[in-house]
Amino acid sequence: MALRVGVIGGGQLARMMIAPAVELGLEIRVLAESEGMSAQLAATAVGDYRDLDTVRAFATDVDVVTFDHEHVPQDVLRALVTDGVAVHPGPDALQYAQDKLVMRARLAELGVPQPDWAPIANAGELQAFLDDHGGRAVVKTPRGGYDGKGVRVVRASEDAADWFAQTADGEPLLVEELVSFRRELAQQVARRPSGQIAAYPVVETVQRDGVCAEVFAPAPGAAERLMRVAEGIGRQIAEGLGVTGMLAVELFETDDERILVNELAMRPHNSGHWSQDGAVTSQFEQHLRAVADLPLGDPSPRAAWAAMVNILGGPAEGTFEDRFGAAMSEHPDAKIHTYGKDARPGRKVGHVNAAGDDLDDVVYTARAAAAHFA
Repeated sequence: MALRVGVIGGGQLARMMIAPAVELGLEIRVLAESEGMSAQLAATAVGDYRDLDTVRAFATDVDVVTFDHEHVPQDVLRALVTDGVAVHPGPDALQYAQDKLVMRARLAELGVPQPDWAPIANAGELQAFLDDHGGRAVVKTPRGGYDGKGVRVVRASEDAADWFAQTADGEPLLVEELVSFRRELAQQVARRPSGQIAAYPVVETVQRDGVCAEVFAPAPGAAERLMRVAEGIGRQIAEGLGVTGMLAVELFETDDERILVNELAMRPHNSGHWSQDGAVTSQFEQHLRAVADLPLGDPSPRAAWAAMVNILGGPAEGTFEDRFGAAMSEHPDAKIHTYGKDARPGRKVGHVNAAGDDLDDVVYTARAAAAHFA
């Protein structure tokens, strides 16, 4: 009987696990939040991932549980573990992706390089941090933020007054130094429960309005030292936090040549979409291998360069189907991936990958093919 992998969450990450699951001989089952989601082809259940009875019923028909997102509550995750369900990544690891204050404290214990930070419970504590850090800082909600949500640059304590008013009594916000960086990077590693680790090359990510827009793999101009340091950070975090599955470490390369950890994701990640067509083993196949404790695949690039360009928003007029013919005809070497989502401004509705020997050509191809869907 095929190993049954249950994915909680029916978004595009679960959707992109379906093909490699079939190729690996795994049976993939998805708990979707609602009907018609991106991963509907594998959705065997629809329900609330926050409800223990719903999740527990889903878990009875699978051999291992993994995730499309990190939002399943800790009490639900720990109940599954108590029931004897294999959960990867487990709650002890996921807590660090679910709460940025918990993450910062643990990374500090591990000695991982990161921006200066502090928990703040009121405007006075925020002002004190601003005074110590040049009058500017970044305030984050510890839980629930993604794609730029729950993140705010502040220059005065009043800039976060509404957030302080909304927090529960004694529940702090996170404040971090506003890092002066030359670019953002991402390091992905995969780790099996038995401990094997595979590392992808560090990549450059380009953010627009808090959303990942483009990824270049490997990071252009990355010196051997940078690549070695980034991979070392990824391995240290995966081992130190006990991560199983894919781990994405978002990084700053600072103006003074430091590498600092920004945020973590314990699942396939936008920064790794290039690997679908640009690496020997895609991040989606690798995640499945890891959570099933199968030997990890080769993460090496297939070509000198790869680029990923997100399709954000989708066609302002017409449908995706209207655009495919021209995009494929003009750019036959581009790989187009869509998520089965309706067009909406700013929404991630697909991406385009390209790979080859010349970086400029690869980036042009990915951008030009993606432009057909604007």
